[in-house]
Amino acid sequence: MNYKYFPHTEADLQTMLDKVGVKSLDDLYAEVPEAIRFRGDYQLPSEMSELEVRQLFDQLGSQNRVLTCFAGAGVYDHYTPSVIPNLLQRSEFLTSYTPYQAEISQGTLHYIFEYQSMMAELTGMDISNASMYDGSTATAEAVMMAVAVGKKQNRVLVSETLDPKTLAVVKTYAHFHGIDLEMIPAKDGVTDLSILRSQFSASNDVAAVLVQQPNFYGIVEDYTGFAEAIHDRKALFVMNSVIADLAVLKTPGEWGADIAVGDGQSLGIPMQFGGPYVGYMCCTEKLIRKMPGRIVGRTQDNRGQRAFVLTLQAREQHIRRQKATSNICSNQSLMALFATIYCSLMGRQGLKEAAELSYAGAHYLLDRLLATGHFRQCFERRPFFNEFCVWTDQDLDALQKRCLDAGFMAGVRLENQMLMLAVTERRTKEEIDELVKIMDPQKRYE
Repeated sequence: MNYKYFPHTEADLQTMLDKVGVKSLDDLYAEVPEAIRFRGDYQLPSEMSELEVRQLFDQLGSQNRVLTCFAGAGVYDHYTPSVIPNLLQRSEFLTSYTPYQAEISQGTLHYIFEYQSMMAELTGMDISNASMYDGSTATAEAVMMAVAVGKKQNRVLVSETLDPKTLAVVKTYAHFHGIDLEMIPAKDGVTDLSILRSQFSASNDVAAVLVQQPNFYGIVEDYTGFAEAIHDRKALFVMNSVIADLAVLKTPGEWGADIAVGDGQSLGIPMQFGGPYVGYMCCTEKLIRKMPGRIVGRTQDNRGQRAFVLTLQAREQHIRRQKATSNICSNQSLMALFATIYCSLMGRQGLKEAAELSYAGAHYLLDRLLATGHFRQCFERRPFFNEFCVWTDQDLDALQKRCLDAGFMAGVRLENQMLMLAVTERRTKEEIDELVKIMDPQKRYE
């Protein structure tokens, strides 16, 4: 058996030195100036047994504070079934390289095919790809794709209700690809269709319109009439969504979107200090040739057996620099496998129940906060899913510190007195009640 992670032996080192024609490691690095060479001892701890190493990391891990999370803004504390990490590490799946050689990559190609099928069904779209890094870069790739389809159309209209973090990535991509971005002003927390129509009438160079559902403030927007208005001007309708929410919400396909993008983190992927996550991208069938990333198809081999292959795209299209369809040229699909296993375990009913529990918890939390008299909903009469914004008459810094000291991550601060809170299926009624007690300046002293 080969132990590829074991260090080289002295014989290994000497064989390599002989091959390159030098006698020692000092000779190999002779051209490196002495002034920049390190001659001291490395600050490494003494050797430990396996038991001692485990005890050391347990001690280090115990220094972390695990908070009860009521924050969202694009990353959510969803439940992860314990079986996923074990399945994730099976040898037929665990690989980091692009599966160009189908005959030795059937495991990888199979799960990518299943991932694509699930994403297409959740979004209500015809086609899904794989290998998007995260939701922000997937959204930026969708903008580039839309401009490529539009050819001479070089302007993209972006709703102000898009997540600012995603917008920042889109702006970076757009700047270096010569794409003009123009914001669609929001009205009472939602995208204004009348303003969009006026922006269309100003010129005829719009390649796409980009919106978010639910939007950054957690509001479920009504996009009735958007697809018609956009398609009348020969532009593409791009919709960014939290994928887990689509288990119960109207899908991008039902709204008439041409491209659906977003982050797959809500499919049970732990928050993990900000990543790694996985982006998804789906589109209508007519746009498949312009889609970046990997597309896996199912076929038959010469024995009539089912086989999976990369399809409809040449390998070289990902490495042609400015002419490439994407900046992505490696297979980043470990998290896609994670999302695939999660969806398989949860099933239709499980995804729906998790979404409904998140919805119910968020509305219960809002009702409890409003009842204290110290909070006011920012966007009244606007439907929301599992995330909402409130104004408070309290010192927000002191309020969040009070919650932090009690072990709660109490939302994301947007403005001086504006707080955005999120609830997932992991939050219990007891946790919500305890958070409200801490946030209520009268109750906390009782």
